[in-house]
Amino acid sequence: MGIETQAQQSIVVEASATGDRPRARDLGITPGILPTGPLNAITDVAGVLVGHVTLKSGDSIRTGATAILPHGGNLYQEKVPAGFFRGNGYGKFAGSTQINELGEIETPIVLTNTLSVPQGMEAVIQWTLDQPGNELVRSVNAIVGETNDGFLNDIRGMHLRAATIVRSIQTAKAGPVEEGAVGAGLGTISFGWKGGIGTSSRELPKSLGGHTVGVLVQTNYGGILRIDGVPVGEELGQYYLKNALDRGDADGSIIVVIATDAPLSDRNLKRMASRAMLAIGRTGSPATNGSGDYAVAFSTAESVRRRRNHGVSGELSNDEISPLFQATVEATEEAIYNALFRATSVTGHGGTVNAISIEDVVEVMRRYGRDVNFLR
Repeated sequence: MGIETQAQQSIVVEASATGDRPRARDLGITPGILPTGPLNAITDVAGVLVGHVTLKSGDSIRTGATAILPHGGNLYQEKVPAGFFRGNGYGKFAGSTQINELGEIETPIVLTNTLSVPQGMEAVIQWTLDQPGNELVRSVNAIVGETNDGFLNDIRGMHLRAATIVRSIQTAKAGPVEEGAVGAGLGTISFGWKGGIGTSSRELPKSLGGHTVGVLVQTNYGGILRIDGVPVGEELGQYYLKNALDRGDADGSIIVVIATDAPLSDRNLKRMASRAMLAIGRTGSPATNGSGDYAVAFSTAESVRRRRNHGVSGELSNDEISPLFQATVEATEEAIYNALFRATSVTGHGGTVNAISIEDVVEVMRRYGRDVNFLR
């Protein structure tokens, strides 16, 4: 029967504004040593597309979906090599076992909320079956990750339908990526402040291959926030285990999606995905019991795409991959900051979660000798 029509859902679909809130680099916060791509986004990796659908209705529906497409062609017929890594595994990441087994991705990657994973899979499967050339396809490995937005969103109502999620795939595009309280990030919380979607990229110099690494994150986790090494959470009095009382502030999840144009094997992409956990630690997460920390990495390089009855050649050697690890850590760290800074305050099902104060962050960073500034 296919996916229900949009009219059948009767939920307002609208975008979330970020206003004039800055990205990390607008403040002079520049983690690492490598330069960014032109957009400082996952879409700096040529061919990668990103789309959001945001659901905001009444006083309690605050959720959405974000789709990442490794390329704009038929992903099932031109699979991309991929690697998956689990940090702490309190969560759901559909399709991960087949990524681990075959080392490839054959669909868009969709991020959404915990109880909408089945609807996300339905959207991805139906979209894939509908692509020209897939008329005989009888098995689809839908890739869907989640974080729990149940404080701001009436998650038990399961308002997000496949018909809506598929729009995030259909509208995915190249260019600048909207960040903050948008798509799968509308209802998320980070370190007690509003979380969301963030992205960043790094470019290696020509002497190291000239490759690009792009990262997109869905942040819904906590801990003791550190920004570029500065203990911002402690200075602002909001952090995990404050007063030796475990309030659960560090529980939650983060999904990291890593793209690169470097021709890597699935084995080295899994190694690359694992390095995202270093960046999560740098921001102050202890990866608590209730946190689902997942990373998936893929290569867009034509030389390593998986086509039917075609082998793979031209992969980089192990000796060439360390700079890409560095790029992954830097871009992931900055993407997390961008999600936090770009997010706006949101009121929803359980109350209000405020965005972190940019002015307060600037003041703390300056006290620690950092040359930061923000001009409205």
